[in-house]
Amino acid sequence: MYYELLLQGQLVWNTQLLAGMVCLAILYAFLLKRFTNIKLYQIQSLLFFLGLGLLYVTIGSPLASISHLSFSLHMIQMSILYFIVPPIILLGIPYSMFNQVIKIPKAKWKISQSKIPLYTFAVLFLIYHIPFVLNILSQNVFMQNGYFLLLFILSFGMWWPIVSPNLRQRLRKDDMKRYAFLSGLLLMPACMLFILTAFIDGGNNPLLNQLTAQLCMPAQSNSFTILPPPFNTKFDQVMAGLFMLGLHKFGLVMTFKIENKIQQPI
Repeated sequence: MYYELLLQGQLVWNTQLLAGMVCLAILYAFLLKRFTNIKLYQIQSLLFFLGLGLLYVTIGSPLASISHLSFSLHMIQMSILYFIVPPIILLGIPYSMFNQVIKIPKAKWKISQSKIPLYTFAVLFLIYHIPFVLNILSQNVFMQNGYFLLLFILSFGMWWPIVSPNLRQRLRKDDMKRYAFLSGLLLMPACMLFILTAFIDGGNNPLLNQLTAQLCMPAQSNSFTILPPPFNTKFDQVMAGLFMLGLHKFGLVMTFKIENKIQQPI
């Protein structure tokens, strides 16, 4: 089935996005050499390149289309995009480079610690998976891509108080833990949407039928016939919610561990 979709042109590599990623990587390398003493093979620069690579694989490779064939694959894609990529990219930006390129008045440092991006992301992420909203967005590619872009931008704001490139703008350690707990709490409704509805009517629940039937695959592609069980079953719906919870937790743990290993002078 993978090869059938590939031959039909439904699984493609986004070359324009790849070109943009390469240009961004070159710009990063130039700024890194211009404003820091960090080498391209050191952990912080490798994190930035890893973040770009994961971003491209998530939204620019054939895996982006495959991810919309089932509930669990879709949630893995979105979780990587919003819970793994942003902190890795932000951790890969050295403070000295950020401070030279973007001048932010010290008087405004508290603005970066606002919880508004977190609240907004959690609400919009939940709204996106409501069938009525999903149905409207799926009818217009521009609107759907714009919604994805908005969520992606907000995800950086959500992670900013923890891994801001400007070290003065980060929360204190104790506040970080409370913020991490709050983020998990706010994202819980979106996770529970899959888990709870799995027990309402299994794979026949119209709430989740619309999710994969109208995301990114063409109308003639039926995700329920492409993938065999346990995909797109009650078990798959439960796993979708659990994957999201697990990857969000993994993103937090990974971020704190990497942050402790990167010592940057202020």
